Amino acid sequence: MAKTDARQSSAPQLGDELARLEEIVRKLEADDVELDAALALFEEGVARLRSARERLAAAELKVQAVLEEAGGDIRLTDLDA
Repeated sequence: MAKTDARQSSAPQLGDELARLEEIVRKLEADDVELDAALALFEEGVARLRSARERLAAAELKVQAVLEEAGGDIRLTDLDA
């Protein structure tokens, strides 16, 4: 079986998602954004945020699995705190 490279996937990379989210925030903070455009940006931002959180949660599960497989002790720390 050939191992696939995640970078070859058509899905945006996490860094790209975060950069786009920052761009959306800047545009929403602008004084001249029209309501329809603001709503579209907000919807896109929510979708991208949800996607990024899902990817981070999946990565966390993979890290936990690798550590458990290696016999390491896991101490989870909430990074949001």
